[in-house]
Amino acid sequence: MPQTLDDVARTDVPVEPEPTTRSAGGAEAAAREAAACLFHGFGDRSRLAIVQHLVIGEHRVVDLTAHLGLAQSTVSKHLACLLDCGIVTVRAQGRASVFALAHPAATLELLSAAERLLGLTGDAVVLCPRYGSTTVTDGVAS
Repeated sequence: MPQTLDDVARTDVPVEPEPTTRSAGGAEAAAREAAACLFHGFGDRSRLAIVQHLVIGEHRVVDLTAHLGLAQSTVSKHLACLLDCGIVTVRAQGRASVFALAHPAATLELLSAAERLLGLTGDAVVLCPRYGSTTVTDGVAS
């Protein structure tokens, strides 16, 4: 059995990788990091608008720019991010690229859960001094 990479190169025998072991704390930290990256993907207002629009169905970039009132370069940049994150897929249709949610049911569940949580927290998220975007007067964000 080969012991080094040089041995593998000389014998062309496949070497099974050694199993990696992670402590429970390391696995939890990795899971938190993955979750933070996922939520970061949804954290930008433009990306969130794109995702919410793709819940309706697949769209071309030109359709998204028209529906959302965003520049083509902005939509393309955010779609590239969502594609890299595995949130959307792309397929060619003629000369156009058509984007769709990679996991529409799971994405819809996540967006629905976020709406439920926002309903429970009320204006607290909007008023958050770190991430809130506006002030709320008489229950209306401005």
